Amino acid sequence: MSKLALVTGATSGIGQAFAERLAADGHDLVIVGRRQERLDEFAAAHTEVKVRVVAADLSSDEGIDAVAEIAATEPLDLLVNNAGVAHYMPLADLPAAQARELVKVKVLAPTMLARAAVPGMRERGRGTIVNVAGMIAFSGPAPHAQMPRRAVYAGSLAHLVTLSQTLSAELEGTGVRVQVVCPGVVATEFHERQGMDLSAIPRMSAADVVSASLRGLELGEVVCAPGVEDTGLLDAVFRAELAAFGGQSPELAARYRGGQIS
Repeated sequence: MSKLALVTGATSGIGQAFAERLAADGHDLVIVGRRQERLDEFAAAHTEVKVRVVAADLSSDEGIDAVAEIAATEPLDLLVNNAGVAHYMPLADLPAAQARELVKVKVLAPTMLARAAVPGMRERGRGTIVNVAGMIAFSGPAPHAQMPRRAVYAGSLAHLVTLSQTLSAELEGTGVRVQVVCPGVVATEFHERQGMDLSAIPRMSAADVVSASLRGLELGEVVCAPGVEDTGLLDAVFRAELAAFGGQSPELAARYRGGQIS
C-alpha cells in the first residue's frame, strides 16, 4: 500500500522539493498551495503517483479548516507543514494585515493541522509530522547591529521549535514522530517575493534541506539543523533551556529584592 503525504506550500521552494522527493519515493500526495496552476502542473508531471491538489490560503480560517479536515480524515503517513510568508520587518513597521497573515500561516495553520492529524496517526500507531521553521528561531538574543529585526517572523519560527519538541515528548511511545527542520538561507523564491536580492549570499538548495530532514528522521532528530555541523551547539542550547526551566523557585530571586522604582 502506498504511503500518503500532505505537503503545504508545495508550489515552490522547500515544499515543492519535499513533494518531488516524496513522489520519487512512491508516496501518494495531497499538495496544498495558493496557486492552482502550479498545483495542476505538478500533478500533471507526476502521474506515477496519485496527486490530489488543494488550492487553499492558509492565512484564512476557511483555508486552514479545509486542509485540517483532510488531515483529520485521510490516513496520512506524513504531514509537512511548510507553507510560509516572509514579511521581514520590525514590529512597528509591520502592517497589521501582514502580521495577522504571518501568524496564521506559520503559527495557527501548522498548529491546527498537526492537531487534526495526530489522533488518526496515534490510532494507526504510525505517522510523522515535519514542521519547517528556520535558524532565525534561535536569533532572539542577537543585538540590534547583528541582524535585521523581524520580531514576528522570528517568534513564529521559535513557536514551531518549541511546539515540535513538546509535541514529540507528548507522543513518545505512540509510533508518531515529530521533527522541526531549521535551515538557514535557502535558494528559493521566498526572498524574491519579499523584494530581497540574496543572489550574492551562499545559500543551501531546497533539495538539500529535504535530504537533511529525511536523514534526520532516520537519526531520530527532533530538531534538524541542515547547515549546523556541530550538533553539540544545539545540545548546549537545549541543556541551557532545561537548566533555566529547572532553576526556577517560588522565592523571589535576590536581584529583584529592594531597589527603587525610577
